[in-house]
Amino acid sequence: MDMHTVRMGASGVTPGDVVAVARHGARVELTDEALEALRTARRFIEDLAAKPDPVYGVSTGFGALAVRHIGHDLRTQLQRNIVRSHAAGMGPRVEREVVRALMFLRLKTVASGRTGVRPEVAQTMAAVLNAGITPVVHEYGSLGCSGDLAPLSHCALTLMGEGEAEGPDGVLAPAAELLAAHGIEPVELREKEGLALLNGTDGMLGMLLMACDDLSRLFTSADVSAALTLEALLGTDRVLAPELHAIRPHPGQAASAANMLKVLEGSGMTGHHQSGADGQQAAPRVQDAYSVRCAPQVAGAGRDTLSHACAVAERELAAAVDNPVVLPDGRVESNGNFHGAPVAYVLDFLAVAVADLASIAERRTDRLLDKNRSHGLPPFLAHDPGVDSGLMIAQYTQAALVSELKRLAVPASADSIPSSAMQEDHVSMGWSAARKLRTAVENLTRVIAVELYAAARALEIREGAGALPGGEAGRAVVRALREAGAEGPGEDRFLAPDLGTTEEFVRTGSLVRAVESVTGELI
Repeated sequence: MDMHTVRMGASGVTPGDVVAVARHGARVELTDEALEALRTARRFIEDLAAKPDPVYGVSTGFGALAVRHIGHDLRTQLQRNIVRSHAAGMGPRVEREVVRALMFLRLKTVASGRTGVRPEVAQTMAAVLNAGITPVVHEYGSLGCSGDLAPLSHCALTLMGEGEAEGPDGVLAPAAELLAAHGIEPVELREKEGLALLNGTDGMLGMLLMACDDLSRLFTSADVSAALTLEALLGTDRVLAPELHAIRPHPGQAASAANMLKVLEGSGMTGHHQSGADGQQAAPRVQDAYSVRCAPQVAGAGRDTLSHACAVAERELAAAVDNPVVLPDGRVESNGNFHGAPVAYVLDFLAVAVADLASIAERRTDRLLDKNRSHGLPPFLAHDPGVDSGLMIAQYTQAALVSELKRLAVPASADSIPSSAMQEDHVSMGWSAARKLRTAVENLTRVIAVELYAAARALEIREGAGALPGGEAGRAVVRALREAGAEGPGEDRFLAPDLGTTEEFVRTGSLVRAVESVTGELI
């Protein structure tokens, strides 16, 4: 585990903190400020619990059962029961990083002092994270209102020493055994604590923050692969001129065009439309196809969508989502802040942008492989067309991924289904939106990898022909990709390993680093 430590105060954390804990095993430490906020809020809850008046979440049932007043002798059982009954997820286990983000974000809200949870419960949550214990959370069970109930309940179950969890070695074991092995005492939940541990948007928010982290890299990767395709197709870089993008002032569009222009700097393959200088064209071209010429406009719109989604994520990260919530003056008030609509909408919006970015990348790949549109490249970039099929089926794979991305772009947040005897009669489906976005991000990585692999091969074929020199950035990418293990042009071979290597090359940021070694930092 990474020994970096995130110090959690009452005022919250950063997106980078969430990624560090979820993906890189950073440790969590509660500050004195957070512990004092926890103690103050807890005193308010205990004062209310001692009074005869019913208070939702403190001395009543939950949801449609909130009409029943619960006496002192049953309140510990009430909190334990809500966790057990709500830990009702089904289906495959969700990823370790998602569960760690879920737990960390719930701890962030608990540490705000707005939930009324005791300090020792928060300290146990931090200890479980630091021990590398990951509760078993299932794919299905959240409607995104009231928050991610079932996923958070499975996490709370582990704090109680019940259910199953994964140890730091990746082996499943009873939660009680894992806690004992790390010297962690199970918690006995008191008034309001069970409800406070499972009433939030933490799962969908964690997945949104990680998607923002991934997509910030993938949009830059897409600019690089688009530029290399433009170069391999002997396109023109004049459409990337800053003054053209300044008259349509979308910031994402300008950023994508600037990235592509940097990648193409010094290339001898661009700018031959009017002259037909490649020697292969029947007639000079006036303009490149939309998939090439409009690459900055499409990718830029996606970048602007990502900026909006990240802004929403940061606002949600600054929130303390619980119901009821403890206000600074000691009032404990019911509210609807647990509804996931703000997060669900941008999760869906990102899935649309991802699908369109993948769609335009696939069209460029198809153009590279079609001898009638590739301006002198061999059919399917094959070594001996007819004997060799080249990258024909790589494009099939890319097309299948794009078709799935279009299906994943159907919004989950436009759906709702009533629950809890019509008390919870409108839900966000934010968890579902987040789950499909994770798949979409993975598929986009693969789509970009296929375009990159094809563009790299096309550039090598052009260079091998000796007609026109390529740019230094393109050469750096091809060199790094070959060093990573993806082979260049030649006779047909088992292609899946090369595509897998290229996918990893994109996923890890190696593509961007290879370009930046020549161009300097991209946007």
